[in-house]
Amino acid sequence: MHRSVRFVSALVFAALVAVAPAAADVWQIDGAHSSAQFSVTHLMISTVRGEFGSMSGTVEFDGKSIASIKVDATIDATSIGTRDEKRDGHLKSPEFFDVAKYPTLTFKSTKVVPGSGGAFKLVGDLTMHGVTKEVTLDVIGPSQVIKGMRGESRVAASATAKINRQDFGVKWNSNLDGGGVAVSDTVAITLDIEAKLPSPSAPAAPAPAIK
Repeated sequence: MHRSVRFVSALVFAALVAVAPAAADVWQIDGAHSSAQFSVTHLMISTVRGEFGSMSGTVEFDGKSIASIKVDATIDATSIGTRDEKRDGHLKSPEFFDVAKYPTLTFKSTKVVPGSGGAFKLVGDLTMHGVTKEVTLDVIGPSQVIKGMRGESRVAASATAKINRQDFGVKWNSNLDGGGVAVSDTVAITLDIEAKLPSPSAPAAPAPAIK
């Protein structure tokens, strides 16, 4: 009797292991090959673009199913650049991002909404200027997983979204004589992400020297 019980228990355990989803790998966002760009309308007539030069974080992905994707990304707000030093300084000031108080922007995904044609939606919480709001990224990808020059696995995807900066407490504006505004409330975001997974046989990175 006891043998039968143990045998049945072993079968049940084996069945549960067989149907359990495989754990997703944790990929590192490659900041050198990724970008976070944005654009706004200036004076209601033209588009001004900028980007954040520093981004890091992780992507959970099993290499096959988009349902396994989870993103936890951090953008360095102090790395903002628009090709104009004076404007960059203004954007870093308390009138916009207030980088001294809020030095980072973060995005943490909460769910994946499947799509078609190589596209899906990634829903998550964006924290900017000390305010957290749910946003939806329209994602194209992920790409085919390939091997890099050092044997590591690499994968990429692109995403777009539009947010209202007023929702995040970024409220500065300047009224024009014609009744318009200097900077649009709507901000278009474009993300190009490349993530890497070290090869199991790759040598570990050397420990930093102790000074």
